[in-house]
Amino acid sequence: MALNDKLKWDKKYQNTPSLLEKREPSKKLINLLTKEKGKKALDVASGAGRNSIYLASKGFDVEAIDISQVALNELDKKGFSNITCKLVDLDEYEVSKNTYDLIIMTNFLDRNLIPKLASALKTDGILFIETYMHDEINEKPSSNPDFLLQKGELKSFFSDEFEILDYDEFENEAYELYRMKKQSIEVKKH
Repeated sequence: MALNDKLKWDKKYQNTPSLLEKREPSKKLINLLTKEKGKKALDVASGAGRNSIYLASKGFDVEAIDISQVALNELDKKGFSNITCKLVDLDEYEVSKNTYDLIIMTNFLDRNLIPKLASALKTDGILFIETYMHDEINEKPSSNPDFLLQKGELKSFFSDEFEILDYDEFENEAYELYRMKKQSIEVKKH
């Protein structure tokens, strides 16, 4: 396990309890659910589970994976029987192929993980990614450029095997500490 990442995120959640408070799910995810027919979901880098909780409340069986035990413990306390929390190192995580109807990854970027997630989708499954991108409006100081998408970058990850259902670039949620530009994509596997 990437021990430094685990320690960093556990400490971040412990020192900033507001990160563990209830938050609204992604608005794009809410709209996406009208397109999804299956009920088996994977929430990658779930944190305290704002999106996992939403999916579980809509009848999904959710596997929430994260590197922070602190965040997963908080999610587990919510008592959803249809959310399974797993502590994983995403650098080493192997996703089973053709397993999920829906995979989501929000506010996290690992470019090497995207092809693995795409292969883990069942036929007609949907992959939803929403995360931060480079933009002149960004207010967060010292963002690591490796963790920010370039303009239009998410579209470059998907072949003809996937249909792009939605793509957008927009400003992040008003409750976030810093104004940042985000990019999102929804793709369906054929």
